Amino acid sequence: MQAQSVEAVQLGGNAPDFSIMGMFLQADFIVQAVMIMLLAASFWSWSIIFNTWVRVKEARGKANEFEDRFWSGGSLDDLYNSIKASPNHPLAAVFVAAMREWQRSLSKRAAGVDKLTVQDRIYKAMHVTTSREMERLEGQVGYLATIGSAAPFVGLFGTVWGIMNSFTSIATASDTSLATVAPGIAEALLATALGLVAAIPAVIAYNKLSTDLGRYAGRVEGFSDEFAAILSRQLDEQGH
Repeated sequence: MQAQSVEAVQLGGNAPDFSIMGMFLQADFIVQAVMIMLLAASFWSWSIIFNTWVRVKEARGKANEFEDRFWSGGSLDDLYNSIKASPNHPLAAVFVAAMREWQRSLSKRAAGVDKLTVQDRIYKAMHVTTSREMERLEGQVGYLATIGSAAPFVGLFGTVWGIMNSFTSIATASDTSLATVAPGIAEALLATALGLVAAIPAVIAYNKLSTDLGRYAGRVEGFSDEFAAILSRQLDEQGH
């Protein structure tokens, strides 16, 4: 009876652990490395998602406040003087770049620089600033697309490697029972599951954030066109 109890304990101790941590610990070194890589990619993607969402939300709020001041009918020079030292969102940065070029061009125009040259300089200043500020706002969003497309294939590589090891174990043990095959296949499929866990949120977030950033870029470009029209009218008035 005692011998049977000892045998039962030994069998129980050798039973495979099908918990996530157990399958990870029992997996091959290569499969473990794939799982760690996918977990790191997942954490990285969530960090990008959260940071970008916060930046876009703050940029929207600051843009709303700025446009309220801009269209309130107050002096543009006063608005420029209040934010020129530290424009902290794309709309303000574009405004400051245009006003700075505007003020420089006024003195040059008095020295004989024509209106078209002044307008061209202001357009270029706003275009360059818009590109730079949007690139800064986007940050690492592009990596989400890379994670979303590559993670399933990395997980699939871990699965294929794990299944190869399972079939090798079957051949070595000359045992085709489900108890022999199941642990290795379960560990291998965990790699695919982690690949999907990393990829799905990254793809969804990339599409959503790309749409939001595109809308914000359109808003900045629209403001640039409106402000350029205002400065052009002022040039016409000064010409008369």
